[in-house]
Amino acid sequence: MNKVPKFIAGPSGYLDDRLGVAPTLKRNLRKIFPDHWSFLLGEIALYTFIILLLTGTFLTFWYTPSMGHVVYDGSYAPLRGVMMSEAYASTLDISFDVRGGLLLRQIHHWAALLFIASLMVHMMRVFFTGAYRKPRELNWLIGIALFTLALAEGLTGYSLPDDLLSGAGLRITQGVLMSLPLVGTYLSFLLFGGEYPGDVVIQRFFTLHILLIPGILIALITAHLALMWVQKHTQMPGKGRTEKNVVGAPLLPAFMAKSGAFLLFTVAVLAGLSTFTQINPIWLYGPYTPSDVSAGSQPDWYMGFLEGSLRMMPSWEINLFGTAQAGTLPLSVLIPALAPLGLILTGLVLYPFLERWITGDRREHHVADRPRNNPHRTAIGVTGITFYGLLLVLGANDLIATFFNVSLNWTTYAGRVLIFLGPALAYLVTYRLCLGLQRSDAATIDHGVESGVIRRLPHGEFIEVHTPPSDDVEAHLRGRSAIPMLPGARGDGERVPPETARGPLGRLRLRMSRAYGEDQIPYGDGHDGEKQAAKTPEKKAPPG
Repeated sequence: MNKVPKFIAGPSGYLDDRLGVAPTLKRNLRKIFPDHWSFLLGEIALYTFIILLLTGTFLTFWYTPSMGHVVYDGSYAPLRGVMMSEAYASTLDISFDVRGGLLLRQIHHWAALLFIASLMVHMMRVFFTGAYRKPRELNWLIGIALFTLALAEGLTGYSLPDDLLSGAGLRITQGVLMSLPLVGTYLSFLLFGGEYPGDVVIQRFFTLHILLIPGILIALITAHLALMWVQKHTQMPGKGRTEKNVVGAPLLPAFMAKSGAFLLFTVAVLAGLSTFTQINPIWLYGPYTPSDVSAGSQPDWYMGFLEGSLRMMPSWEINLFGTAQAGTLPLSVLIPALAPLGLILTGLVLYPFLERWITGDRREHHVADRPRNNPHRTAIGVTGITFYGLLLVLGANDLIATFFNVSLNWTTYAGRVLIFLGPALAYLVTYRLCLGLQRSDAATIDHGVESGVIRRLPHGEFIEVHTPPSDDVEAHLRGRSAIPMLPGARGDGERVPPETARGPLGRLRLRMSRAYGEDQIPYGDGHDGEKQAAKTPEKKAPPG
């Protein structure tokens, strides 16, 4: 389709007559986007962020960011006459007295949960397919910054209702700040305006939540999309797909129609959840008071890893100079607060550069990898997911002990073992699964796919006839690239070691390169010979 549609050519011509932008518009509106379901995961994050901005704007019209005390006299009878903060009272008014307020507040909360979830799943897709490699390292770092800011945005928004549940989370935040050596007390006093809980933290969180963090998020999302537009989108391997082209549908009308429908579907799912599934019923928790805490308190899922790490950590502390008067370093708070998330984020930031150092690969990559074709990378990713998931589950160890009638202490002890054993086991299992899936692909190429036709051989054995895979399937299976290795890593018998292998660090790098790149199951010629024989007419021997 070489002719530009009228609904593109018309507006382009109108703007070109006035601004001279027709060539740019025609070129960009016909930009090709690949067609694969996994690429829509990032769009969920974009759509939910837009919904968050719209619903958040609605909520700010009635929310009062103040910790000043008032006596509640609203529509919710069980709390009438109770002293509470203006923030909590205004949130109750939004829920019970503002038309559509409860629906919009619940849409906002569900969208926040889905926003962080879609960011995480999108990052997993990028990681497991190797879409962070050159030239997309900067976009990968921007994505990690978006994820970190999304956690901060969720934390600040979670605290704004000033109910008993969010207040418990705020108390944990203050405890984490106080555990920081040297600067902890100063940071706590700065955030809370004095002794906890102070009277300014809600105002400060409100400013961060609606102005500073969203502004940075908008800037980073814009940069993320602009880089993706300039660098072009990655695509999954398949027929006709190379490092120099993009196979898919144009932005207009195909991709925009599909994305528009997906946006409406996302809005419908959030509206349905908010209508039929209650979330964060703050009126049941009551206003926050520092002396109270409810049983079974659980944070939103994205902060559950912090809860789990705090519960699993032994009660370790270090008394400086042997006395508590000289100062105490509470490792039972400091380590679980900083180590798990710091370990995950640091690993995500460094991984593209560590992989390039190990493999020596400095090529541009526009065709994504299938996760099974890079077993070590996939196993490392599943290890991180297992580590995070175990902490998330162990953050509810009290509920697990209650509902399954097991000892709370034993859930804690089991968690301390699983947090080390689980990721290691996940690595081994994932690694072997990837190799098994590669062997399955090799068998499909070499022996074909099952046809459902049963044939009896002359000696009586029954077999199922296999047929060659279709060209699209075979191109998808064969569309993998070998994992690069450093010179000399393949063990080619050179007596003089290459420059990369000189010294202890060089030899370690060479061994890591060999281990990282050699685990790919070779593919045979498969049915190529049969296909070629079918296309080539058989030559008859000359008579006589």
